[in-house]
Amino acid sequence: MRSEHSAARLTWLGHSTVLVDLDGVRLLTDPVLRSRVAHLRRRERVDPAHYTNIDAVLVSHLHFDHLDLPSLERLGHGMQLVVPRGGGNLLRQRGFRRVAEVEPGEEVQIGALTVCPTYAEHKGTRLPFFGVSALTLGYTITGSSSIYFAGDTELFDGMEEIGRGLDIALVPIWGWGPTAGRGHLDPRRAAEALRLLRPHLAVPIHWGTYAPLVFGRLQTALLADPVTAFRRHAAELAPEVDVHVLGLGGTLHLDEITGGDPS
Repeated sequence: MRSEHSAARLTWLGHSTVLVDLDGVRLLTDPVLRSRVAHLRRRERVDPAHYTNIDAVLVSHLHFDHLDLPSLERLGHGMQLVVPRGGGNLLRQRGFRRVAEVEPGEEVQIGALTVCPTYAEHKGTRLPFFGVSALTLGYTITGSSSIYFAGDTELFDGMEEIGRGLDIALVPIWGWGPTAGRGHLDPRRAAEALRLLRPHLAVPIHWGTYAPLVFGRLQTALLADPVTAFRRHAAELAPEVDVHVLGLGGTLHLDEITGGDPS
């Protein structure tokens, strides 16, 4: 752990990977750090400096674009991993030694931060071969600020409860293909989630990072259009929420927010 006086900031590393620097603790969500994952190609590479000195990793579910074993191995087999109940054996079999399995209603203390798993409406079975079933989660991270990382989810009863007193929502708005797909928020439903959560500010994630190699020129629209639509729907459905769109590798300094877009 670092000094509790370290700068508080969020850095979006692409897709659902967010570096949370808060109260001297450095957390990484759903790290997918490779330039290519199966048939998907990343728009921009990740600077390795963004994933050094990590205190713990939060994994929302077992899908390959959220639990990427080669990316986790870059962080080291001694990394503390917080994963949905049912997913621990998969990681222990790969040599990870510090795996905490959690479910809603529990909490994990990481330095000065309290991490609480939350419900998510999403099927997270790891396919295609020997399917591993585990819960699908979001997480709240609470310290000097309160942050909700939604993982992958649809709208669900209980979102309003998660949003009580919430400072920041990391909200998924798309995916990597021509449609958001079942079990995911699209730009309008993501804006509806903001209306329920009512955070002070929101950062869209799960967009603009990976696209299929075969899509060629269509990649530009797939990577850029969802966030434009999300901005429009958020202004309509949750105008009181400040939306901060970060570019890949962009950082939001939590103690310097003045209402502008810091991307």
